[in-house]
Amino acid sequence: MPSYLSPGVYVEEVASGSRPIEGVGTSVAAFVGLAPSGPLNEPILVTNWTQFVAAFGSFTDGYYLAHSVYGFFNNGGSAAYVVRVGGAPGGVAGEASGTPAEVTGAPAPAALPAGTPAQLGTFTVTAVSAGSGPLSVEVSDPEGEGPAERFRLTVKDGDRPVETFDVSAKKSSRTYVVTQVKERSKLITVQEAAPAAQLARPDNQTVALVPPPAAAPAVPAAADDGAARPGPAEYVGDSADRTGFGGLEAVDEISMVAVPDLMAAYQRGDIDLEAVKAVQLGLIAHCELMGDRVAVIDPPPGLNARDIRVWRQETAGYDSKYAALYYPWIKVFDPAGGQSRIVPPSGHIAGVWARNDFERGVHKAPANEVVRGAVDLELQITRGEQDLLNPIGVNCIRAFPGRGIRVWGARTLSSDPAWRYLNVRRYFNYLEESILIGTQWVVFEPNDHQLWARIRRNVSAFLVNEWRSGALFGARPEEAFYVKCDEETNPPESVDLGRVVCEIGIAPVKPAEFVIFRLAQFSSGSGELEE
Repeated sequence: MPSYLSPGVYVEEVASGSRPIEGVGTSVAAFVGLAPSGPLNEPILVTNWTQFVAAFGSFTDGYYLAHSVYGFFNNGGSAAYVVRVGGAPGGVAGEASGTPAEVTGAPAPAALPAGTPAQLGTFTVTAVSAGSGPLSVEVSDPEGEGPAERFRLTVKDGDRPVETFDVSAKKSSRTYVVTQVKERSKLITVQEAAPAAQLARPDNQTVALVPPPAAAPAVPAAADDGAARPGPAEYVGDSADRTGFGGLEAVDEISMVAVPDLMAAYQRGDIDLEAVKAVQLGLIAHCELMGDRVAVIDPPPGLNARDIRVWRQETAGYDSKYAALYYPWIKVFDPAGGQSRIVPPSGHIAGVWARNDFERGVHKAPANEVVRGAVDLELQITRGEQDLLNPIGVNCIRAFPGRGIRVWGARTLSSDPAWRYLNVRRYFNYLEESILIGTQWVVFEPNDHQLWARIRRNVSAFLVNEWRSGALFGARPEEAFYVKCDEETNPPESVDLGRVVCEIGIAPVKPAEFVIFRLAQFSSGSGELEE
């Protein structure tokens, strides 16, 4: 207290007791992947595409990090942390310059001499890359009924299917076999062996392929030490060394994390599905540990609706309220190659989340939103197929005539109905972080009734604003939330331990996932429904 020793008028500044709680940001993403250059295992903040190119280089054939970050900014993202794994500091595998051959430690596809073509009816199929075992191509019937020219093409590495395509022999079809294989396959090419008028669906058969001869490495053998092909340990990293996911623990503002290049490594055969699962489990564990971020999971490429269902339930049986899975992959224009290519959806989805948070708020489900930059999908999802995928937490991306390509799902991978919807999980992350930061002034304050009242007042004022913005359910604030901080939550024994406990309950809004209109006939003028 000030001392008053002489007569006079004194003016003093006193605290009002009101400490407004400000909402935290929810649209900062993190990407962990491969790049031709840039700092290694260090989270670097980029706020636009130009900054990313300056730090990590532009589009690189065979990797998806650049495409994902580009899609993030294109869809409304404003800030992202990028962690480059694999390679050497400042470059890849001995300060490589960043061409596709140098990044992978293998020759560029164009430098590989073609193998011996195999006849497949009115088409020929050629291996352009060797597998770990003998390569073969199997022709079989597609799922469901359809035109006679449709068939399924499966590429096998030994006995293991590694690429699957549901295609058509009709040249005017959007699933034409030559086009689909050219855009999606890393192992084979298909060419026409007959005039377009004579093209026909090949018979069900299996043909063996002769892989191309091995070529010399494009980088010195001493430099190709596998550093450019990181395994699960490099992705997961260590919090003490600030590597991989562990390096993101020191960045508090991140709210979503994606690992797009994980599937590039799987496509190249650097890792198998078990390693993919290990990395994705590490990503989910990181998000659960931090408690304020959600993992955006990519599925393996080339899976149809039946395969993704089997993969989700049997291989990747994740159960987490801090993860969301999106399917299928999307087709985007590749400025580097001058043509379209298939990329994992995680980067674009993270941008959709950020745009939705800015335009509507984190409480609104990030669905029924257009995926900017997507020109097509890896495959089209029907309503019947989504009926099987939606209940198991697979968020589908679908193309609608006249409405574009849209995100058509908003679920987490949790089996708990309370955390089924993605917007509920992300909104709670927002509330918890906002209240945590906005009440730091409470620490070491006198633990009495005055403090409890101030806590109630500040938290209630924050939640009233949330209710007014439409984030909470209820016609009145009393129906939307409650804040309890009194003698019941703070008994003497708790106060003696130096604790102050505040109990907060909220009623979040749930998305209108199933919109049902019931129509019935009624007698004109009677206002009664017909029996």
